[in-house]
Amino acid sequence: MNQLNASIDLLRELIACPTVSADSNLDMMAILANRLEDAGARVQILSDESGTKANMFATIGPEQEGGLVLSGHSDVVPVTDQPWSSDPFDMVEHDGALYGRGTCDMKGFIACAVTMAERYAQRDLSRPVHFAFTYDEEVGCLGGQALVDALRAQGVRPDMAIVGEPTSMRIIEGHKGCCEYTAHFRGLEGHGSAPDRGVNAAEYATRYVSKLLELREELKTRVPSGSRFDPPWTTINVGRIHGGSAHNVIASLAEVDWEMRPVQWGDADFVKGEMSAFVDQVLRPAMQAVDPNADIWTDVIGEVAGLEPMEENAARDLVAKLTGANGADLVAFGTEAGLFQSLGTHVVVCGPGSIEQAHMADEFITVEQMDACLKMLDRVV
Repeated sequence: MNQLNASIDLLRELIACPTVSADSNLDMMAILANRLEDAGARVQILSDESGTKANMFATIGPEQEGGLVLSGHSDVVPVTDQPWSSDPFDMVEHDGALYGRGTCDMKGFIACAVTMAERYAQRDLSRPVHFAFTYDEEVGCLGGQALVDALRAQGVRPDMAIVGEPTSMRIIEGHKGCCEYTAHFRGLEGHGSAPDRGVNAAEYATRYVSKLLELREELKTRVPSGSRFDPPWTTINVGRIHGGSAHNVIASLAEVDWEMRPVQWGDADFVKGEMSAFVDQVLRPAMQAVDPNADIWTDVIGEVAGLEPMEENAARDLVAKLTGANGADLVAFGTEAGLFQSLGTHVVVCGPGSIEQAHMADEFITVEQMDACLKMLDRVV
């Protein structure tokens, strides 16, 4: 069986594993571990604290420092309430496209990488090829952070990494960071006819959001010189506001989900510092003047640094040679690339499929894109 057909067959198996971030990815990891071990790879399975999810780090080639990482995340976003034309976890091939949840984001790349493992094992590699597959990228890069921490503890520092997010095989050398938070507000419930006797959590959540929007405008004045991002400044988005129970009841609880995409980490520190001061000096004192038990606290869902464009980037130069590309771009969406960069690794994002299909109903990847990815990976050695 040729590599393309083998990768499509493996992709079908991976799609059949419904690895939505809220659920386990162990079945998928077992499939990948078996394939890689059969190819002669040295495989580590690194479980999370719950034992229901795991990262994988596998190596083919000599036991020495450096080498190249092929990286992908195993989790996918939910399909709930999406109008799929077919079962999203039963891959369908139609007119040169492969439909299913995770086909492009990003099990297509994982299938291609693992399919190439046997070929790598047959070559006399001068440096190792590593395979890094993670959990919970879609909900804050939690698995990626745990994996990089484990590699750092083991003293493993690959020279280069290719993160196979869907870029239509374009070379991406930089992207913004991604920080996600949930702010919680606890007030004092009461009758709506006497609002001064209670602490309205929904109202304080509204004031909190207003401050975020003020900072969003201020960030436009902090654009780094020569920023190539679109937009060039750090952004803030309010994704969800929830609070209250009825028209005539003072809301006792509220929540705000929000995120920012920093172009430089100093912007993240600036926003967090401003919001912390606003809560500590303005909002919380006003709430506790009415009820000492009122409070505001924030859960950090994920804080992941971006991929900083580098003048010297061996991974970018390698992939340019492999694909024949003449340049590299930047994108707004986030990946795990910045985590590998924190190890001192040269990193690039390049993979099959279009980001425009990711997270959508009837997500797909084309057979042509799979073939292009396999050809790139075959030239690696």
